[in-house]
Amino acid sequence: MAADDNGSGMDMTETPPLIVKAQYIKDLSFEMPGAPAIFGRLDTEPEIEVQINVHPDELGDGDYEVVLIIEARATLGDETAFVAELEYAGLFELNSSIPEEYIGSILLVECPRILFPFARNIIASATSESGMPPLMLQPIDFNAIVQAQMVQGAGNA
Repeated sequence: MAADDNGSGMDMTETPPLIVKAQYIKDLSFEMPGAPAIFGRLDTEPEIEVQINVHPDELGDGDYEVVLIIEARATLGDETAFVAELEYAGLFELNSSIPEEYIGSILLVECPRILFPFARNIIASATSESGMPPLMLQPIDFNAIVQAQMVQGAGNA
């Protein structure tokens, strides 16, 4: 066995294809416009609408910032219970050996998949700390979203 072989057949001196350099909250907002009166209406479960977007940005030298944007709005009838908005970002380095045609998929699927569990915890914590039940977002299949957008885009062309 070679000194740089860990038994996986991969040379440990090779640069991995994707490196997470940093993860951070870029922006976080939580509002409860109907507090404290809204707490008296919590006998019914609020209707929750969630929107998720991903914005990649090339920074140069193989570095990319990927921002996962989550907006959640809870309503009770026509009254807003809360609005949570989170921009959770990651700084990623992509190995220069990655073929150009795969970079978009990595930025729109793999990077948000890495960021999502952390963003999910932040949203759950913010809603819980507000006195509301914690909002536990379900796992997201970012690949399916990208595929659907590609099909929709091809249909519009």
